[in-house]
Amino acid sequence: MKRVTILVSGAALLAALGAPAQAQFSSAVDEAQATANEAKASQQRIDQLDDQTTAALNDYRANLKQLEAARRYNASLVRNVEAQGRQIARMRTDIENVAGLQRAVTPLMEDMLARLGELVEADMPFSLDDRRARVARLNQMMENPDIAVAQRYRLIVEAYQIENEYGRTIGAEKGSIYDGGTLRTGEFLRVGRVALIFKTEDDSVMKIWDADQKAWVNLPRSYLPDVRIGLRMAKEQTSPDLLPVPVKAPTVSAQ
Repeated sequence: MKRVTILVSGAALLAALGAPAQAQFSSAVDEAQATANEAKASQQRIDQLDDQTTAALNDYRANLKQLEAARRYNASLVRNVEAQGRQIARMRTDIENVAGLQRAVTPLMEDMLARLGELVEADMPFSLDDRRARVARLNQMMENPDIAVAQRYRLIVEAYQIENEYGRTIGAEKGSIYDGGTLRTGEFLRVGRVALIFKTEDDSVMKIWDADQKAWVNLPRSYLPDVRIGLRMAKEQTSPDLLPVPVKAPTVSAQ
């Protein structure tokens, strides 16, 4: 083989050169071997440094991506903070406006409640206990600081809606009236706000509320069949139909 040939040739050469030459050649071989070992170690260090450089470069690139993502995220946060700041400013303005609105709405609600109470007392005397109780609850509500202004207003408007609904419906309920000092028990028939009729269960007494006199007056017995039908309609015991009721003819007010 080539290596064996070289070694054999070197040995023959050393034998021919003598002892001094042998020492020099051996030293040169050792030096060459040391150089080769050092070069190998250097190459290993270079390879290691190259790997470290590659890893550091990858880390640097990854850190750049994270830095860019962090910058964009921070920019997004800044925009959000600025938007929240504008929203807070608007809310403060709205709060100031609401405070002023509350100061204006509270007297309005008090006036609405006063008019509602006057309406109940001036109206035909139907469901008086319930209607008066509703007005009383609303007045108590106005003194309760735990109830928001918006809720107070909503409840007052609902009360007005209930009163308005009475004018578009018919109703029947049991109750009593004083007739010439005598307490009579029977049924009431309410036809919107057009007529309020009372009759006893035995049909012996039939009255209608006179708004001008603020009193109950006798109703002709010819209306008894219509009153009976009206009561059945109010109780949903028969289908709705035309219902004749006595009403006063309109009068022209004096100029």
